[in-house]
Amino acid sequence: MSTAAISTPSSISDPVNAAILAISEDRIQGFQRDPIALIAAGSGIARSIVVERIREMLRSGVIRRVRQTLMATNLAHGCLIAWEVPADRLDAAFAYMFEEDPFSGHVVVRSTDNATPGSNYRLWTTLKVPQGYSISKHADFLAARTGAVHYKLMPAKRLFALGVGHVRRRNMPIGSLADDLAVVVNTEIVTLTDLDWKVLVALKREFEPEEIVEDIWRLRADEAGVDYDTFISVGESLHERKVIGRFSTFLEHVKPVSGNDNERVTRYNALFHWAVPEGREIETGCQIGRFEIMTHAYWREGGPEFRNVNIMGVAHGLDKSVLLAHKQAMDNHLQALGIPVSYTNVFWGGRSEIKPSEIAPIAYRKFCKSVGLDPDEMREDACLQSQG
Repeated sequence: MSTAAISTPSSISDPVNAAILAISEDRIQGFQRDPIALIAAGSGIARSIVVERIREMLRSGVIRRVRQTLMATNLAHGCLIAWEVPADRLDAAFAYMFEEDPFSGHVVVRSTDNATPGSNYRLWTTLKVPQGYSISKHADFLAARTGAVHYKLMPAKRLFALGVGHVRRRNMPIGSLADDLAVVVNTEIVTLTDLDWKVLVALKREFEPEEIVEDIWRLRADEAGVDYDTFISVGESLHERKVIGRFSTFLEHVKPVSGNDNERVTRYNALFHWAVPEGREIETGCQIGRFEIMTHAYWREGGPEFRNVNIMGVAHGLDKSVLLAHKQAMDNHLQALGIPVSYTNVFWGGRSEIKPSEIAPIAYRKFCKSVGLDPDEMREDACLQSQG
């Protein structure tokens, strides 16, 4: 058999691919000079094979993107937004948020098992706007474009968990939790220089299959217009300033992998809500963030629309009953610790699309002009300036 006839396996069930993905999904934290070497070391797979397999999984659509993520909560104003949209406009609103708005990231249609407070808010999105611009003005624009009746902005006050590692979470025992409390991440905005932005824009761009190479940052330095050592130095500085997330390979959350309905990474996406007493949000978040099934955990204020929930988190899985068992383990844990929960709920994700939100100021100004908005009027201080 000729070498050309031997195809490189791309399935997530292939043991070599599974070993790589267990590391590459969410274990390479921060900016790393040589992320491929770290994936190889963590998975026990030779780095040349790591390159070959990630490239093939990306090319075949099993991996939907490879990119350096950012801690965008520290770079741009962001919110989770729940939208109340008339049923006959829901699909069009979903499409607009995903296809037309570069600043909307996660776009999910959610439902509850029963009619509960907030269940009329079916469309959920994340939204980020660059520093200096108003997130509420952008939300007003989106509401007008999509016909949303109401929306609820829920910015993150603190983060407790952020890491989507679906492969390593498969078959996780119910109630698995880390020994240590979750680390609290603040959401203060960090100001960047022009050089920082030049490197950051190149750093965060998604990789094409042919760009997956062992020395992965050298071409990105050329793209940024800086020498390699400067690129690495700025990347490490951004890491120290806590604006870099992780180097990651992203899989589909609930859709079939590469069109194969028999192979899915997950089937269910659960958004958990808890209402705990004021003043105990960080304590509770540090406990919820310990549970290893959680891909995200935040302190967000849901307000009266959602019975004043203030701790939210996301978990994914192949079995709905297993996710509910994990949720019950968390509820029992909070009760054992004496943390009262006045209300809790689960919003289940259905149709969903995910893309990274654009956060570059120059991109925002260009977008505003393309849709007939004056970018200066979209600034946070526009009203103050007009009154001066």
